Amino acid sequence: MKPQPDQSFNPLDHPVILDMPHRITEPSSWHEHIPFAFMLVDMLQPNVIVELGTYTGNSYCAFCQAVETLRLSTTCYAVDTWEGDFHGGYYGPEVLAELRAYHDPLYGHFSRLVQSTFDDAAAHFAENSVDLLHIDGLHTYSAVKNDFEKWLPKMSDRGVILLHDVNVRERDFGVWKLYDELQHQFPTRHFRFGHGLGIIGSGNRLPDPLNHLLKSSEEAWVALEKLLFALGNRMCTVHEVRTASENLAKAQAAHESTLQELTRLATAHDILNKELQQLQSSRSWRITAPLRAIWRLFEKPG
Repeated sequence: MKPQPDQSFNPLDHPVILDMPHRITEPSSWHEHIPFAFMLVDMLQPNVIVELGTYTGNSYCAFCQAVETLRLSTTCYAVDTWEGDFHGGYYGPEVLAELRAYHDPLYGHFSRLVQSTFDDAAAHFAENSVDLLHIDGLHTYSAVKNDFEKWLPKMSDRGVILLHDVNVRERDFGVWKLYDELQHQFPTRHFRFGHGLGIIGSGNRLPDPLNHLLKSSEEAWVALEKLLFALGNRMCTVHEVRTASENLAKAQAAHESTLQELTRLATAHDILNKELQQLQSSRSWRITAPLRAIWRLFEKPG
């Protein structure tokens, strides 16, 4: 008998997945997962969100946007050194400065950007206090395993942990290996599109929507993947069109500015020519002609 689709979970019960993100920046590795971030915040209704590894803020600002849109009383923390690593590359203070300039006016009343190592930051969070943890720091097996183990005691009984890049197996990435191990210990699911996103139900009292999600049939999961992939692609396409339109507008503005400057210079040139012609035809110019001739004699080499 053909298995019936799982009707216990309907992503359209969470219309926030249809929203466009307000912030989309480089790198693009998290773009396709933003609709799920919106949906997850709605399903979980977390009291505390922590992200380990924020960089330019694509994923973190998506969580914050969902909190704001859904009018939740959630407190959010982004933890990062904002110095980079050998996987993502190293960078200077301008990345954090740009993110602060965007983030603080919008989300500063419930969110903090914490410049710290993950281990040092963990000491400031009580056990059983975090509902949603997103781990996206250094991607070696030893680093991500340390992050998971260090922060697991901080997770509440409603806790969900996200692991980014579970599909990536080159350049000493080891998130996939940790995720494979965790599948034997916790309820898990992962999205197979993009760089991959693993979902770990670390708590034993997950909200019903999340239980239904993690226990959904393979058919229902594939349908959800297709929906979220399509929404993520739509979002990326809209962003690319907007960016192209903005770049075109900037190019047109620069072109118009150049034309205006050329027109101004041409007008000034015409005015100078007319003034010179008027001067040359004036009585004083004719009277001083002998003096200019004598001066040219002195200019000639002896």
